[in-house]
Amino acid sequence: MRDLTDPRAMYLKAVLFVVIGLAASAILLIEHPSFRLALLMLVAIWAFSRAYCFAFYVIEHYVDPSYRFAGLINFARYAAKRRNKSAH
Repeated sequence: MRDLTDPRAMYLKAVLFVVIGLAASAILLIEHPSFRLALLMLVAIWAFSRAYCFAFYVIEHYVDPSYRFAGLINFARYAAKRRNKSAH
């Protein structure tokens, strides 16, 4: 699969992710209407967003500027390698 380079396609992809997230959240709240569930979903979304930001932006710009990530699996491999190096 080739890289996505068309800005319009990138915006469409982002909009689709938001639509999917909103739809999933709405379905959960319709099936289990609860303020507590809504609050916990917001906290989970916020926390995962911060972790994603850390994995891609913080690591590349502050921790290891020479490394470029291709995805979360790539980040997990990178983190495991760094942990193994520091353990020895």
